[in-house]
Amino acid sequence: MHLLAFAGACVLVAMVPGVSTAIILRQTLRAGRGSGLAATLGNETGILLWGLAAAFGLSALLVASQVAYDVMRVTGAVVLVVMGAQALWQARKGAPAAPEGEAVPGWRGPYLAGLGTCLANPKAAVFAMSFLPQFVPAGQNVPMTLVTLAVVWVAVDLLWYGALIWAVAKARDLLGRPVVRRRLEQLSGVLLIGLGVRMAVESR
Repeated sequence: MHLLAFAGACVLVAMVPGVSTAIILRQTLRAGRGSGLAATLGNETGILLWGLAAAFGLSALLVASQVAYDVMRVTGAVVLVVMGAQALWQARKGAPAAPEGEAVPGWRGPYLAGLGTCLANPKAAVFAMSFLPQFVPAGQNVPMTLVTLAVVWVAVDLLWYGALIWAVAKARDLLGRPVVRRRLEQLSGVLLIGLGVRMAVESR
């Protein structure tokens, strides 16, 4: 029952749009399904690492240290602002989208974009430390249970983002039109910069 409740909570969390959703959708629109999946795998690698950190108490060290927290917060904000600026630049250049089904070189870039934005987000650490322990039954091995919950969290995320990527890829004929794509790049750029600024100015 605890696992089912946790899986349901993960679905609700995944459905809330945020930085990860913006990065994954942008990569999918720019370069197709493969790029979106690479960004998703990068993001989920980061989530798994934060889950493991929560299991072994490393997240608590970050939360306890204001300096470490602020460094990560500013780093994450810079990453988002840079990616937003790149999106606006791409929109200005009007670079064409890669045809669906065509192999897009450089999957490493989208993967690192997903991984970097997740690891540079201190809120992810705080969320992992506060969210996962709520679903650990009394008397269970805490580290092992937290690792199991982190894996379930990643699995639910993969299913959700996989469905989202599939839907967006299906709509690329419409969304990939130059005018529409330019507007979407502008929108994603403004969104990423806005999220970066918010991360930079907000407190814990």
